[in-house]
Amino acid sequence: MAESEMCARSSQELWTILLGRSALREPAQIEAELDRNGERLLQGLSYYKPPSSSAADKLKANKDVAQPLKDFGLRISKLLGLDEQQSVQILQCYLQDDYRGTRNTLKTVLQDERQSQALLLKIADYYYEERVCLLRCVLLLLTYFQDERHPYRAEYATCVSKLEKDLVNNYQQQFEALFTAEAPTWETHGNLMTERQASRWFTQCLREQALLLEVLFLYYAYFEMPPSDLLTFTRLFKEQGFGQRQTNRHLVDKSMDALVDRIGYFSCLILVEGMDIDFLHKCALEDRTEQHQLSNTPDINKEMDQMLLTFGDISHHGPVLLAWVLLRHTLQPVEAGPVVRRLGQTTLQLGVFQYLTDMLKALGNTDNNCTASTARMCIYGLLSFVVTSFEEDTLGSQQHLINAACEVLAAPSLAELFWESKPNVGLEMILDSAVGVFPHKTGPLLQLLTALLSDKSTAKRVYTFLDKMSFYTEVYKNKPNDVLSREDETLWRRLATQNSSILWVRVRLTCGCLRDVTGRCVWGEQGYVVRWDYSYSSWTLFTCEIEMLLHVVSTADVLAHCERVKPILDLVHKIISTDWTVSDCLLPLTSRIYMLLQRLTSVINPPVDVIASCVNCLIVLATRQPAKVWSSLQHTGFLPFASVPLTTMAQTISAEGMKAGNYGNLLVLFEQPRGEYAVTVAFLRLVTTLVKGQVGSTQSKGLIPCVLLVLKEMLPSYHKWRYNTHGVREKIGCLILELVHAILNLSPEGESEASTPSLQSLCIYSLANTEAGQAVVNIMGVGVDTISVVLAAQPSSSGSCEGPGQVLIQTVKLAFSVTNNVIRLKPQSDTVSPLEQALTQHGGHGNNLIAVLAKYIYHKHDPALPRLAVQLLKRLASVAPMSVYACLGSDAAAIRDAFLTRLQSKTVDLRIKVTILEFLTVAVETQPGLIELFLNLETKDGSEGAKEFSLGEWSCLAVVLELLDCELQGQYWCPPLLQRAALAFLHALWQDRRDSALSVLRTKEKFWDNLTTPLFGTLPPPSETTEPCVLESCAFVMKIIGLEIYYVVSGQLEGSLKSALQRLSSQHRYEFWSQYVRELVCAACEGEDGGMRSLSESQMLISAWRTLLILSTSHSEVMQLKEDSVRLKLFMDVLEGTKAALLTPQSVACLRLGSMMATLLLVLLKQWKSVLVSAPALLPPLSLMLENVLQADQQLMERTKAKLFSALISALHIQGLNGGEITQLPQLLLCVCETVQDEAVALIDSTRHITQKSDAQEDSMETDTPRSVQKDQRDSVCVLALHLSKELCRADEDGEQWLQVMRKLPVLPSVLSALELSLRSKQNLYFTEAALHLLLTLARTPQGAAAVAGAGVIQSICLPLLSVYEGPANGATQAFSRKPLDAPCWPGVYRLCLSLMESLLKTLRYNFINEALDFVGVHQERILQCLSAVRTVQSLACLDEADHTVGFLLQLSSFCKEWQFHLPQLLRDVQVNLCYLCQTCTYLLHSKKMLHHYLQAKNGDALPQGSHPQRVLQPTSKEQPLSGEREEAECKALQAVQCSLLKILSKTLATLQHFTPDCCQILLDQSMDLAEYRTLFVLSFTTPAFDSDVAPSFGTLLATINVALSMLGEIEKKKEPAVSSEETQALKSLLMFSMENCFYVLISQAMRCLKDPAVLPRDKQRVKQELSSELSTLLTTLFRFFRRGSPSSPASGLLPSPQTKPTTPGAKVTQEGQEPFIQLVQAFVRHVQR
Repeated sequence: MAESEMCARSSQELWTILLGRSALREPAQIEAELDRNGERLLQGLSYYKPPSSSAADKLKANKDVAQPLKDFGLRISKLLGLDEQQSVQILQCYLQDDYRGTRNTLKTVLQDERQSQALLLKIADYYYEERVCLLRCVLLLLTYFQDERHPYRAEYATCVSKLEKDLVNNYQQQFEALFTAEAPTWETHGNLMTERQASRWFTQCLREQALLLEVLFLYYAYFEMPPSDLLTFTRLFKEQGFGQRQTNRHLVDKSMDALVDRIGYFSCLILVEGMDIDFLHKCALEDRTEQHQLSNTPDINKEMDQMLLTFGDISHHGPVLLAWVLLRHTLQPVEAGPVVRRLGQTTLQLGVFQYLTDMLKALGNTDNNCTASTARMCIYGLLSFVVTSFEEDTLGSQQHLINAACEVLAAPSLAELFWESKPNVGLEMILDSAVGVFPHKTGPLLQLLTALLSDKSTAKRVYTFLDKMSFYTEVYKNKPNDVLSREDETLWRRLATQNSSILWVRVRLTCGCLRDVTGRCVWGEQGYVVRWDYSYSSWTLFTCEIEMLLHVVSTADVLAHCERVKPILDLVHKIISTDWTVSDCLLPLTSRIYMLLQRLTSVINPPVDVIASCVNCLIVLATRQPAKVWSSLQHTGFLPFASVPLTTMAQTISAEGMKAGNYGNLLVLFEQPRGEYAVTVAFLRLVTTLVKGQVGSTQSKGLIPCVLLVLKEMLPSYHKWRYNTHGVREKIGCLILELVHAILNLSPEGESEASTPSLQSLCIYSLANTEAGQAVVNIMGVGVDTISVVLAAQPSSSGSCEGPGQVLIQTVKLAFSVTNNVIRLKPQSDTVSPLEQALTQHGGHGNNLIAVLAKYIYHKHDPALPRLAVQLLKRLASVAPMSVYACLGSDAAAIRDAFLTRLQSKTVDLRIKVTILEFLTVAVETQPGLIELFLNLETKDGSEGAKEFSLGEWSCLAVVLELLDCELQGQYWCPPLLQRAALAFLHALWQDRRDSALSVLRTKEKFWDNLTTPLFGTLPPPSETTEPCVLESCAFVMKIIGLEIYYVVSGQLEGSLKSALQRLSSQHRYEFWSQYVRELVCAACEGEDGGMRSLSESQMLISAWRTLLILSTSHSEVMQLKEDSVRLKLFMDVLEGTKAALLTPQSVACLRLGSMMATLLLVLLKQWKSVLVSAPALLPPLSLMLENVLQADQQLMERTKAKLFSALISALHIQGLNGGEITQLPQLLLCVCETVQDEAVALIDSTRHITQKSDAQEDSMETDTPRSVQKDQRDSVCVLALHLSKELCRADEDGEQWLQVMRKLPVLPSVLSALELSLRSKQNLYFTEAALHLLLTLARTPQGAAAVAGAGVIQSICLPLLSVYEGPANGATQAFSRKPLDAPCWPGVYRLCLSLMESLLKTLRYNFINEALDFVGVHQERILQCLSAVRTVQSLACLDEADHTVGFLLQLSSFCKEWQFHLPQLLRDVQVNLCYLCQTCTYLLHSKKMLHHYLQAKNGDALPQGSHPQRVLQPTSKEQPLSGEREEAECKALQAVQCSLLKILSKTLATLQHFTPDCCQILLDQSMDLAEYRTLFVLSFTTPAFDSDVAPSFGTLLATINVALSMLGEIEKKKEPAVSSEETQALKSLLMFSMENCFYVLISQAMRCLKDPAVLPRDKQRVKQELSSELSTLLTTLFRFFRRGSPSSPASGLLPSPQTKPTTPGAKVTQEGQEPFIQLVQAFVRHVQR
C-alpha cells in the first residue's frame, strides 16, 4: 500500500459524491473524483489486500500515525484479514464518519478490552459497508453512463471506457474467490470471530457475490459477451449450482435465502444476456442468422449442449435452457432437433414462465432500479422470440405466460416498444390470443392491457383498442335453438336474441345492432367456443358488467362477478391516472363506482380487493375533481361521518355522535382479523387527496370524522395490528403521517368560524394532547441505529431506491415535519401539552428523544433525515422549556464533535451545514449550556488578572471563521448560503452579548476585514436577479457593525474595525449602499405583479441599513460619516425610497417597507436638522405621501400615518413655510383636518364604549367591541395630527387658509365634542392636551378666536373640566400635583384651559366676557384654592397653575365692573386672596433659607426629575463630588421656584393694579368715587409674617419692593457665567416690572387711604410719615442702582412665560434721565410731604 492511500476517501463518501448528494456537484468535480479513484473501481474488492509483513513494516515506520492507532490497526487486520495499512485507513475513516464518541473517550476505549472489542465489531460492519459501497459505485456508473438525461453521463462514460478492458476478468476472479473462500474461524482470525461473526461474514460474502454478478450482468447488457466467456460462465455457474452449492453452505440460514436466490437470478440473467437473444431474433426476422456470434462456434455449441443436458434440477436453469433451445432451434433447426426437444421438455417442467415472473418481482420495481429494468428488457427479448418461434399451446399455461409478459412490460419504454412493433410478432401474439377468449375471459386481456399502459400515447391506444372490438367470444355447453350451423359445426349463425346471455343482449341493445350475427365455432373442453364477428365497444360491455354486479350484489354470484369486475376497475384506474383526458369517455363507468362502493361495503362478506380498486379509482378522480368526488361519496356511507353538528373541540375530540361508516366496519370486522389492508391504504390516500383538494372550502369540515378516525383509532394503534405482508405496517404509518402533514400544510385561509374546529386545529390538538402525539414521538424515537439495521437487511443493491428502509426513513422524516408544524402552529398556552412533555422530558443514559434526534446526525443514507432532525431540534430549542445540553447527557461532547465534523467536511450536503448553523444560531439565545459546549472556549489568566479566552480544539467558531475567510470565498464548500448562515450565527452572538466569544473574535487576525468584505462587493442592480442570501449576508454584517459600535466605547474599538469604517467612508460605500437600498425599495414596490422573489431578504437589508443610519446620527465620528453633503445625499435617498414605497399601488409588503423607511426618515429629520435646512423643499413630497397613505387601509397604515405626521412637524420646524411651498398648505391642511375629524369621531365612539363597559362591568355580560378601539398615546395618529394642525396654524400667519378649511369641514365641533367627552370621563389625556394646544394657537388671531368661541368652546370645557380635578368618590378637590412640570397630567390640562380662556379673553375682549365670567364662576373654588395653595405647596406644577390662574385673572381684571356686577363676592374673595398671595410670594422670596427648607421637607420632588444625581457605578471614595452635585442641583431647583414665584408676584401686582384707583386720576381728581374701590391692604408697615392670620398691609408692598431691589443687587454681584445673558436680562426685567407695579399699587392704595373720610386723621398722618420715610430711602437706593446702569422700565418687555405681559399705563422707555415710575414716586413723596 502506498502512503497516499492512507488518507484516501472512504468508499461510502465516494458513493455519496457520485450520487450527487454531497457538496461536490459540478461535473468537473465528479470527473476529478472518478480519475482519482478509477484504479480502486477497476480493482473492485481486490483493492482490499490481505495482511502482509511488508505492510506491517510500513505501518510501524509511519510516524504520522499514533501508536495506539497502529496497535488497534493490527487487531483490525487480524479480525478482518485485511492489509495492516488499510486497516488503519479504515479505522481513520470510521473515526471520521461513524465514531459515536469523542477523541478523548477513544483513548479509554482503546485501553479497555471490553470496549475495544465492541469497537472492533463496529469497524468490521463499517468495513463490510465500505466493500459494498465500492461495488455500488461501479453499478452506478454502469447504470447511467448511457443515460442522456443524467447530469454526469459524460463523466461516467469516460470512466467506464477506462474500466471496460479489465473489469470482467477482475470481477469474475473476485466472484470465484468469494465463492471458494473458507469461512473465518477463531483460530485464523482471533477470538472475536465467533459463530455469529462468521455468519455475519458469510452474509456479507453472499451480498458481495450478488453485487459482483449484478455488475457483470449490467456490463454485458451494454457490451457483447464472447462465446468463450459464455462457456466459461456456464461452466462456473453449473459448478456452483447457480449460487446454491456454496463452499460454506453449512452457514446458510433462512434469512440468507433472498441473497442466494439473487445470486441465482443474476447467474441466469448473465447467461441469457450472453446468448444475445435480441440480436438473434432480429437476425431471424431478416434471415441473416449466420451473423450471430454463436452460429460459427460448433465446438462451443456442442460443449454447451452437453452441459445443458445435465441441467434441470434447479429452477434457475429454466430461462437458460429456454434461451439455448431458441438459439439452437434458430441457428441449426435440423442438427439440434433432438437436443431442442429434450431441453424444451425440461424447460416446461421447470415452470419457466412462472419462474420469470417471480424473478422479476424479486428484482423489484423499475422506478429507479436500472438492474430491474435491464432484466426486463432482457426477458422481453426472450419472451418475444419464444412466442414468435413456438406455438402458444406448446408453452404451457397461458396465464403464466401472461403473468410473465405483464411483469416484463412494467419496464419503462417497453409498452411503447410493444405498440410500435409489427403485428403478429412477439408479445403481440399473446395479446391476440387474449382477445380470442374475450369477453368470455376478461382477465387475461385486461391484465395485459393494464401492463401496456405507461404514458398518454399508450393510454389512448389502449382506449381505442378496447373501443373498437370486432370479436365477441362465448362458450356454450349445448347448442342454442336460435343458431343455424354448418354440418361440421365450424360456423354458426344466430337468428334472434332470445335465450342469449343477459350481457350479450345488453351489449347489442346498447350498440343498437339487432341484425343477424355469424361466428366461428370450436369444440373445446368447456363446450362450444363461439367467436362472433361483431363490432362493439368493450367500455359499454364493462359498464354492463358493473351493472350486472350491482344487480347480483346480494346473491351467491357476487364473487364470480367481482372477479370479472376487478380487472376492469384496475384498468380504469391505470388509464385515468395515466391520461386524464380519457376520463370523460369513461364517465358511464366511473359514475357507477359510487353505487358499487355503497353496495359492496354493505354485504355480509365484502370483496375487499374490489372495494380497494373502487377507492383507487376515486383517488385519481379526486385529484382533478375533489368537490364532485366528495359530494358523491357523501351518499355512499363509505366514509366516516358525524350524526350531530360539530361545535366545540371537546365534543369533536370525544367523537360524540360520530359514525365510522362502512369503511370503519370493514377495517374492524375484516381487514384487522385477516391482516390485509388494501382498503385502508386506499382510504388513507383518498382522504389525503381530498384534503389537498379541499383547501379553504367549507366541505373540508365534513372530512373531520375521517381525520378523527385516523388520529384516534389508527395512528395510536396501527403498529399493534396483525399483518400478513411485510412492509404494509410501515406503509400505513407513512400514509397516516402524509395525511397529517398535508392538513398541517393547508393555508389558514377559509378556516372561518372559530366555534367550529378546523381540520388543522383538530390535528394540532390531537397530536398535542392525545395518544396520537405519543405515536408520532415513538416513530421519531426509532433512532439512527434501527434505520441502519433495516437498510443493511435489504437485499437491494442500489441502497437507495426502494424497500422497507426507505419507507421507514420517509415515515420518520414526516414525523419530524409534523411535529415541527404542530409546535409552530399550536396556540400559546401556559400549560405544557403532553406532546411537549414527551419531547422534552429528561431520560437517563441519553434515552430521551432530544438525544435520539441529535444522533440522527450520524445518518448518511438520506441527507434530508439529519437535516429535518436538526430543524426539529432548532424548533424545540427555541420554544421548549428545557436544556438540550442536559438532555444530551454524556453524549453531548460526542454529538458536538459529530456536528462540527459535518460542518468542516467539504463533501457533506450544504443544506445540512446550513441547518446546523441555524440550530446553533437559535441556541445562542435559548440554550446557554449547549452554546458554551459548541463555543468550546479555553480560559487562561491574563496579564492584569482578567480572564483571557482562546478557541478550543472543537470550537464552532473556528469553522465559522474559516467560512468567512475572504480568500476561501467562492470555493464550492463555501457558497453564499453557508456564509449567510455563518454571519447569522455571529450576529446572534453579538445580539446576545456573548462577551467571551466576542473577545476572541474581535482580536482574531483579519476578522473585521473578512467580516466587512460583503460591504465592499459590487452587487448587480436590484432589478436584476441577486441571490437573496447575499442580501441577508450584507444585512447581518451591518447589524454586527452596528451592535459593536453601539456597545463598545469608541476608544476601545479594534483598529481594524476603525480602518474598515474609514474605508467605507473613503471608498464612498455609504453612498453606494444608500443608493442600492433606495433602488431596492423601488424595485420591491414596482415588482408587485410577480412579487419579489427575495422580499423578506430585501426587508432585512433595508432594516439593517436603517439601523446603521440611525446609529450614525449619534456615532458619526466613529462611523466617519461627518460630511454634510454625504448626509444630505443619504437623506434624499431615504426620502426617495419612502416616497416610492408609499406612492405605488399598495400591497401589504410595500406598505411595510414604507413604514420602515418612514421611521428612518423621521429619525434623520430630527437628528440632522442643521444639514436639512439647505435641503430641497421637504413639505411637497411629505404632503404627497401623507395624502396617499390616508387613502390606504386604516389598520395597516396607523403607524405610518403617525410617522408622517411627525415628519411633517419636524420639516415645518426645520424649513418652515417657504414662499415656494405655500401652495401645498391648502391641500395639506385639508388632509390633516379630515384626519383630525375622523380620528375625533372614532375617539368619541371608543371612549363611549369604554365608559359604558366600565359602568356596566359588574352586572353586564356585554363583550362586543367597537369598530376599532382608538388608543390614546403620545404618538397616536390623532394626537400627532392635532399637533401638525397646530404647527400649520402657527405657520399660516393671517389664518386665512384655516378659515377656509373650517368652512368646508366641521373640524372644531368634532374636536370639541371629543374634548368634552374626554374631560367628562377623564380619559384620552394626550388627545386632550393636543386639542387644547391647537385651540390655544387658533385663539391668537381674532378670526381664529371667534371661530373657537363660536364653536362652543365654553360649553365643551367649562363644566366637563370639573371632572379633571374633582375626586371620584365625593367630589373633594384633589391634592395639588407634585409631579414634574413637563409630565403629561390632568392638572396640566386644567392649566391649558386657563391659558385658553386667557387668550380668548385677551383677543375677543368684550365678546368673550360673559363666557369668561361663567368659567371663573364654575371654577371659583379651584381658583381660590390655587391662590392660597402657594403657601403650602411650592412644587413647580403648583406654582405653574398659580401662574396660569393669575394670568387669567389679570385679563379678567380689566373688566372689573362686569365682574362686580355678576360675581361681587367672588371678586372680593379673589382680591383678598391675591393680596395674601402677594404677601406669600414676598416672604418666600425674602427668606431663601425658609424656602429651601420647605422644598426639602414638603416637596422632595421639587427637584427636576433629571437633576437627581444618580449613584451608579460610583465608588464610595467619591462621596464629596457627589454631594457637590447634589447641592448644585438643589440650587438650580431653588432658582426655578424663585423664578416661578417672581412671575406669579409680577402678575398678581399687575392684576391688583386693576382693582385699585388709577394713580393719575386719584392724584389729580378730587371728586373721585372712592366707594368704587375697596381697601386692599391694611394700615400696617411691619414686615409680613408667614402666617395666614396676618393681613396683607402696606408693609407687605414695601417689603416686596425691598425684596426686588435686593434680588437685583444679587444678580449684579454674581454675574454668573452659568446663566446666559438673555436669562439674566429677563430676570432683571421681571424684577423691575414687579417693582414698578408694586409702587403703583402702593401709591394708589395710599392715596385712597388718605382721601378716605372713614380713616382717622391720626392714621392718615402715620401713613404720610411712614411712606415718606420708606419711599425716600427706597428712592435713594434706586438712584444709586440706576446710576450703575440698571435696565429701564420693562413694562413692555418680554416675560419668560407663554403669556404676554400687560403694559403699565403711562410708562415709557427712556434711555436717558430718570425712569417714569421713579418720577411718579417722587411726585407722590412730594405730595405726601406737603
